[in-house]
Amino acid sequence: MAAQRLEKAVPTGQVEYFDAIVIGAGVTGLYQLYCLRKLGMAVRVFEDGDGVGGTWYWNRYPGARFDSESFSYGYSFSEELLQEWDWKELYSGQPENERYLNYVADKFDLKRDIRFNSRVASCTFEEDRNTWLVEIADGHRTRAPFLVTAVGLLSAHYIPDFEGLDTYQGQWCHTGRWPKEGMDLAGKRVGVIGTGATAVQLITEIAKEVGHLTVFQRTPNFCAPLRNGPITDEMQREIKASYPEIFRRCSETAGSFVHVFDPRSALDVSAEERQEQYERLWKEPGFAKWLSNFYDLMLPGEANEDYAEFIRNKIRERVHDPEVAEMLVPKDHMFGSKRLPCESGYYEVYNRDNVLLVDVKKAPIQRLTPTGLRTSDAEYELDVIIFATGYDAVTGSLNRIDIRGIGGEQLRDKFSNGPRTYMGIQSNGFPNMFTINAASVGNFVRAAEPLVEWVSECIRYVRENEYVRISPTIEAEDDWVNHVNEAGSKILRSQANSWFVGANIPGKARALLTSPDTAPVMRAKRADVAANGYEGFLLE
Repeated sequence: MAAQRLEKAVPTGQVEYFDAIVIGAGVTGLYQLYCLRKLGMAVRVFEDGDGVGGTWYWNRYPGARFDSESFSYGYSFSEELLQEWDWKELYSGQPENERYLNYVADKFDLKRDIRFNSRVASCTFEEDRNTWLVEIADGHRTRAPFLVTAVGLLSAHYIPDFEGLDTYQGQWCHTGRWPKEGMDLAGKRVGVIGTGATAVQLITEIAKEVGHLTVFQRTPNFCAPLRNGPITDEMQREIKASYPEIFRRCSETAGSFVHVFDPRSALDVSAEERQEQYERLWKEPGFAKWLSNFYDLMLPGEANEDYAEFIRNKIRERVHDPEVAEMLVPKDHMFGSKRLPCESGYYEVYNRDNVLLVDVKKAPIQRLTPTGLRTSDAEYELDVIIFATGYDAVTGSLNRIDIRGIGGEQLRDKFSNGPRTYMGIQSNGFPNMFTINAASVGNFVRAAEPLVEWVSECIRYVRENEYVRISPTIEAEDDWVNHVNEAGSKILRSQANSWFVGANIPGKARALLTSPDTAPVMRAKRADVAANGYEGFLLE
């Protein structure tokens, strides 16, 4: 039977009680709330921001948009929603994405169960009650048997510990905390630190309005043209008639995208035919040039290097100054070992007179000064500094909360050498807590929806069978961690120094932070576990 919601303000010292608590009102948290409410459960969602959207609430920087096709990214659970909502662009921008998630929250009346401006400070498992006690930074406390951490894959924004940041007198921000009111950059001297996926989008947009832009690059990336465009009325009708086929296709691909690899090896066709395919796909929008290409481009070896050189030459063609072009050409990692940023005129930015590219691998940043930034060989005066320095991925957002399980064990201590979970979902010693922020490294919503549904069905099973705890056995957890380490060492995305393995965060243990398996394989594994009475889990 569902617990009664306490709608009125709770007096100081008292504790609200719900059937489940969800942390985060982004894409995953909203759907988790929807699914648990369908089970008749009383749910409270805590959200740090003052609105829904997660990634699409916080990332308001100019140029932020999908790199998945818009029509493949939205929720699939409601046919009515699919037919009502019109995506305006092939790759939708942040303002529209935030509007969409608000539309969903309003349509299904989700906001009444969300407490906004509520940063979770701690979560403590109460062994005598078999409940989680969740404390908000403002002192508010809530208790529930089940806890779901929908805290985001890339939400714990990271700013390097540069000396002198407290002395800098200009304006600064991280792209993941862009001010709601925006930033006035017109005519100003702006520095952007970083050239990852976020920076690629941002730099392209702001170069048009700033007085001067200095880009501080440590590692160049392979980037490919997005080729965005409007969705016409005719395309809209076609998309809405094709949703079942679109979602079926996504469900069958490794990363849950609409694109399907060419089953041929790049090395089994002639050099001419290979180049023809490269050129043809290069003209396609989005990830087609990556995920519809020869399958062995995503394996270390000759085919991968052949395509990498094709992209390097595309970069060289677009940048007028040969020295700058070579600075932008990646040579220290394989194509596909990092997620491919899609761009809309990024390389042409470096042909502008008001843009300077600085190699901080060669001349590292030493400190921030009151008027700008100093590297080992020069000083730069800057009115605004923008940190496009990425995220402490997957575990970072969990480790920033004081989460304590059985015997007071801290999750951040347990995860100090990399995540220790069973299927990424639960960790031994932390009963009834579901960690679903590592849902996907591909097309996020397509992989997250089935995971949320699995968690919801698991909670239903536990409640209906009158169990009070579910957590993985230590054997199942050990086997999973070994699988991640062994299988993960062979896949492309563990080869580069990227957020996939935590290499972007000083002192973070190097470990694959997500599953090494494809989305269909993970769904099948979870289904088998559930079908076998939640094999690998201890039900008490």
